[in-house]
Amino acid sequence: MITQNTFDFLNQLKENNDRDWFAENKKQFDKLQKESKNFFNKIGEDLGKVDGIEKIQIFRIYRDVRFSKNKLPYKINFSAGFIRNKPTLRGGYYLHIENNASFVGGGFWEPNSEDLLRIRKELELDASDMRAIIQDNNFKKFFGSLEGDELKTSPRDFDKNHPDIDLIRKKQYLVTRSFTNKEVLSSNFNEEILKTFEAMRPFFNYMTDVLTTDLNGESII
Repeated sequence: MITQNTFDFLNQLKENNDRDWFAENKKQFDKLQKESKNFFNKIGEDLGKVDGIEKIQIFRIYRDVRFSKNKLPYKINFSAGFIRNKPTLRGGYYLHIENNASFVGGGFWEPNSEDLLRIRKELELDASDMRAIIQDNNFKKFFGSLEGDELKTSPRDFDKNHPDIDLIRKKQYLVTRSFTNKEVLSSNFNEEILKTFEAMRPFFNYMTDVLTTDLNGESII
């Protein structure tokens, strides 16, 4: 389980995001990092019982500041990704622990140009299956709506007046569910994470069908 000590440390790090403070508190960080890794690995183990998980990616707390205007050296969260078995399964799960800003997410953060075009072409042809998924009551209960950055107008060679242009112009296809600190610290948080991941799978299954076939529905893998 995640403990209050984790939130306390991350909050202090937010207020003291410098290398001197971090060095002074490295022993506490190491302890909390080990706890968070155990937590993420347990989630990955349980998730692997119901879905094909290729690997668990536990992200480092150190920020890459080389090309960023934000030069703060440390992230103020613990986080992990759970990668599904490619190419037969598409979509990725994400778990983010941060003081007053924890969430579970998933989807397609940076689809490559080929995948993005394939998704858009499918939606141009027929978006009814995607509409059914995002309008489903269970989807709305967990995620509200489909998220992600989008173009202000239509992509090149797509009709700006297409009835599904709101879906076609997206550059990302994401879902998220936020959690309060109290919810994260509760005894059923693990269960809620897995329920949230389960609620993503109709969306993932649809995208998998799209990205593993051509527009005629023929397999490409």
